[in-house]
Amino acid sequence: MLEQEILPALEKLRKERAQYMQWANANAELERLNRFCIAFEFSEAERVKNAAVGEMEQFKSKLVELENYRQQLELEIAEKETSITKLTEEKEKQMGNEVTELSEKVDKLSNALVKETSGFTHHKESLNAEKLAVKQLVKAMKDLDDSVTEKEASVEKAEKEASELREKVDNLGKSLEDLEKEYEGVQAGKSGGNDAKSLAERLIDEKAEVGKAAAEAKQVKNKIQYLEKELPVKIKQLESKQQEAISFQKELQSRRAEVDRIKMAIENLAFDENHLQNLEQIRKGQIDALQALKSEVSDITGQLGGAQFTFTDPVKNFDRTKVKGIVARLIYVKDTSAVTALEVAAGGKIYNVIVDSEQTGKLLIEKGGLRRRVTIIPLNKIQSHTIPVRIQETAQKLVGPENAKPALSLVGYDEELKVAMEFVFGGAFVCKSLETAKEVAFHKDIHTASVTLDGDIFEPRGLLTGGSRRGGGELLRKLHALSIAESNLKIQEAKLSEVEKEIASLLPVQKKFSHLKSQLELKSYDLSLFENRVEQSEHHKLTEVVCGLEAELEAEKLNGISKEESYQAHIKAVADLEQAINEHGREREERLKALDRKIKSLKQQMSAATKDLKKHEGAKEKLAMEKEASVNERVLLEGQISSSQAQVEKLEDEVQLFASKVEAIKEEHSKAQDELRKSRARLKECDGQINALMKNQNKLQHKLTDCNVDAKKLSNEIKRMETDHHMCAETVDKLLKKHEWIATEKQLFGKPGTEYDFSHQDLRKARQDLESKRAEQNNVEKRINKKVMTMFEKAEDEYKDLLAKKSIIENDKSKIQKVIKELDEKKKEALKVTWQHVNKDFGSIFSTLLPGTMAKLDPPEGCDFLDGLEVRVAFGSVWKQSLSELSGGQRSLIALSLILALLLFKPAPLYILDEVDAALDLSHTQNIGRMIKAHFPHSQFIVVSLKEGMFNNANVIFRTKFVDGVSTVTRTVPRQANKDLSTAGNERLPLRENVL
Repeated sequence: MLEQEILPALEKLRKERAQYMQWANANAELERLNRFCIAFEFSEAERVKNAAVGEMEQFKSKLVELENYRQQLELEIAEKETSITKLTEEKEKQMGNEVTELSEKVDKLSNALVKETSGFTHHKESLNAEKLAVKQLVKAMKDLDDSVTEKEASVEKAEKEASELREKVDNLGKSLEDLEKEYEGVQAGKSGGNDAKSLAERLIDEKAEVGKAAAEAKQVKNKIQYLEKELPVKIKQLESKQQEAISFQKELQSRRAEVDRIKMAIENLAFDENHLQNLEQIRKGQIDALQALKSEVSDITGQLGGAQFTFTDPVKNFDRTKVKGIVARLIYVKDTSAVTALEVAAGGKIYNVIVDSEQTGKLLIEKGGLRRRVTIIPLNKIQSHTIPVRIQETAQKLVGPENAKPALSLVGYDEELKVAMEFVFGGAFVCKSLETAKEVAFHKDIHTASVTLDGDIFEPRGLLTGGSRRGGGELLRKLHALSIAESNLKIQEAKLSEVEKEIASLLPVQKKFSHLKSQLELKSYDLSLFENRVEQSEHHKLTEVVCGLEAELEAEKLNGISKEESYQAHIKAVADLEQAINEHGREREERLKALDRKIKSLKQQMSAATKDLKKHEGAKEKLAMEKEASVNERVLLEGQISSSQAQVEKLEDEVQLFASKVEAIKEEHSKAQDELRKSRARLKECDGQINALMKNQNKLQHKLTDCNVDAKKLSNEIKRMETDHHMCAETVDKLLKKHEWIATEKQLFGKPGTEYDFSHQDLRKARQDLESKRAEQNNVEKRINKKVMTMFEKAEDEYKDLLAKKSIIENDKSKIQKVIKELDEKKKEALKVTWQHVNKDFGSIFSTLLPGTMAKLDPPEGCDFLDGLEVRVAFGSVWKQSLSELSGGQRSLIALSLILALLLFKPAPLYILDEVDAALDLSHTQNIGRMIKAHFPHSQFIVVSLKEGMFNNANVIFRTKFVDGVSTVTRTVPRQANKDLSTAGNERLPLRENVL
């Protein structure tokens, strides 16, 4: 269960737990990215909200100034208009109503034209201004991109230079450290800066090593002398054991040859134990399959009670082949989808019994012992009727050959049964559908019964009989299933027979293989024992000792050479150190001065390099900050470009609208002016003052239009800022409500070194990572098991608990096996002791009962006493082959001896024997009495006997006889028993006595 269920389930949960942990870790990273994006969005919204307030106040003050100026212009225009109106009214009085109307119309159109033109001009100028702003923003964006690229290159260059300077500073520091160590070492009297000891200390150590090497060389020399003395003695002892080694070697070769011979015999057999085991497994599986098929056949047969036909032979030596059987059992269906239709078409005839003649049918009915009523079809008398070929062709032409088939063509049968099958199935069509069946049955040229696949039958009379029989056809289906099952059963029996034949052919080889294998194990064990014996022999031990001494001697010689070389090396080292000490005093001051100069030079170089490094680090940080500022500015420019482009599109639409309006008004104004010009052409008088006023009015109107345009721009900008402020405020409030953590952590937003450091992480990349990881987590979340931690802990606890239980059971098992083994040994020992004891007493008792003979209990030839024991009897020195050679009395004595020997193993205090000497001679009876006295001195016997030989050995005799028709008992003590009692003196009489 551990291997097949627990461990796979635990491994699966372990994998699911790893997936869950990975998913949880990814959720933490997702939460971090989400918080970063939300914090950036909150900071930007709050910044825009705060900045918009100040800018709106400035724009509103400008708007108020423009409004005042506009009102002033409107007052001046109104004054001019009033003056013009007064002058015009005075002129109109002279010019008449026509000029007045045309003038009003022209004025009205002029005003409208001026207004629409002003709006058109304003929008056009706004459009041009926005386009110019977009171009400037795009240019600024390009400049920023170039700046960012240039600054990135500068940052990389600064990083590379700083890295080179850092490496230079590290190398200088390392060189300075090495020189300082060397300076300190020279000051301390060392030969180099890395030396741990001074020259004087090293000289003392080398002198100590010289003494140690001399002592070790002397020890090696003494050991070599000892080994050279001991080796010849052991070689001489080894030579004295040479003969023993030769005999052992011959015996070892002989035993190895025997093992090799058995191995060769096993290989020549070419027997595969696994193949036989596989065959046994296959045989077992086939037997199970065979039983399953038999059970299936039995079940189906039991369900076919109505299709069973049994009978007894009506006459002696009746030929049962004359009875063919039930129609249903004699056909096979070619198309299983038509079983219902065929069963309906056959009707009750499907249960009819086919026989060869009417005489056979008569015999079956009269004397066949039939258990139920049956209808019999005699082949020699039955009149068959089939659908004519002409009607078949007509039906197939009418509905198609696949839609209407004769029922007879859908069943298979033996040729001799053709007449009966035509009688049963020959008069109907089988049709695929209800409509086809109706068309065939009711056609005037066919007029033949038809059956649908579902069992609806149509008679030529125009009646539907039987109705739907969707549950029909069970008989033929079961018979079809039975035929398949019986076929499979025969195939399975053939397969099983083949496997059993193969197993039977392998059994002799397997027996020989087992015999050879047991011999190989025995011989191999014997060979291993002999090899151990050879290894424990004196010659082997001496050989190992000699080899060891030779190897040790060779090693010691090499060791002596190395010790001598080490001694000479230490002597040379002492001399070199003494010379170095003498030279060191002279060179010390010069070395210290040179090292001091080098140290000062390196310190100056290191100081200059450190200053350069700090300078480059500062420049690099400044460039990095400028690069981040440019990136942030580029993001803002992108937002401005997108909003400006949207404004351009909106203004283009408005300009187009104003252009169409101005064009229409111009056309109408032109027509009105032409009419007015014609009217005024008739006027001779032209008022210069009105023209001057109108010119001034037009100038003021242009100024008013410009003022309105500027005011509208400011209004739009203020509205945009208010919208941005409102949206940002809503965004800030929404984010604060939605994310409560913003209130506690917003002081960290944008701070360097925190997780909300916006300068060290790209917002666009962060959002892309957030979306991709969120999609990935959604996909992973569908596949993970969120309860896996609890399930894994539970499964792991169960696994540990099972392991603990398994360990307990295995310990208990080993203890039980140990106890069983001990009990088996005790049982064997007890059986052996019992056998030896009983065998001894058996031989002794039988020799007493039948002098000159011997008996024993021996195991059968080639077996152990545990396999059984058999009785062996010898007369004189000749052992009998079988107990059948003994007489009846001798066999009785054998049986009595064996029983008494068994009883003697654990004697009882009392025995009762009833005429055990009935079939024995007098001499044998006397021997029984002597044997009881000799072998059972501590038991009491009550013996019933009619022979004098038994009475002679009794202590007390009880005799029974009839006196006056009544049984009486008399007690008699024989003379020998009295004599024994009288010689006992004052001794206590025994509690037990043999009584006859």
